[in-house]
Amino acid sequence: CRPEEWNSKKNEIKSVRENNRLQEYLRLTEEAYNEILKSQGVVSAEILKNHISLNNIHPTTLLQMGEWERERLKKHSEEIDSKSSYRHSMYYQKYLIDYLTSFGKKDIALEDVTEDFGYGFKQYVKEKGCRASHVNHCMTWLNRLLYIAVDKGLLRFNPTVDVPYEKKDAPQLRHISRSQLMYIMEHPMTNKWQELVRRTFIFSAFTALSYVDVQELYPRHIDRTADGRRYIRILRKKTGVESFIPLHPVAEQILDLYNTEDDTKPVFPMPNRDMIWYAIHEIGVLAG
Repeated sequence: CRPEEWNSKKNEIKSVRENNRLQEYLRLTEEAYNEILKSQGVVSAEILKNHISLNNIHPTTLLQMGEWERERLKKHSEEIDSKSSYRHSMYYQKYLIDYLTSFGKKDIALEDVTEDFGYGFKQYVKEKGCRASHVNHCMTWLNRLLYIAVDKGLLRFNPTVDVPYEKKDAPQLRHISRSQLMYIMEHPMTNKWQELVRRTFIFSAFTALSYVDVQELYPRHIDRTADGRRYIRILRKKTGVESFIPLHPVAEQILDLYNTEDDTKPVFPMPNRDMIWYAIHEIGVLAG
């Protein structure tokens, strides 16, 4: 945290959320200290540091494995500048914590996880009123942790591998219609961020660029053919394949409203992801 946010007398941060994380870290540190003392008979700062950072000692319990994997996802999210997987893992880990708490456990050893545990966890998440897709995501998280344990040699096999996934509901809407797109094009939004997202959504519809590709679109990706027609040449983020996209007149009109000169800035000044999804929701409501 920033120095001015730290209360050295109370050992607290001004942010309640960060204080909760700090308390959780303190609890994990105390548990690590007691575990090392019990197993090795001696504790040093270096041993404790290595244990907590998991540089030398892999987790032996399910929730510890979850936190270890979340830390890896956090580092990876910073490398690729996308936090969605890391953010979602927080919810899946929380379901595991709540499930263990429901029958009086703070954690469970990896070798104590059984097929019945997998069935029980799936039923617990279903009883929370979650949709089939969310239940499957939670089960995928559980299986992911157990497969990591198998890879590390902590388990011989994944005991929940035979627990079936839920049959997913058919999506209500696989695509929007031409008339719905026309409706979105004919109805500007009053809020400036919603209007920016509306325009970039339309731009995506006429270029087939995904959200991440539009987010990383710079003036250097835009050029003209010999006959003067503008096009986009860009490496697609997910596939790494170069795309050559002649611009539709509608896409050109939108492009002219934003940055096509300063190569140090992206073409579209996109807001953060949460604001984008809020705006997309509002546009969806508008289009019915």
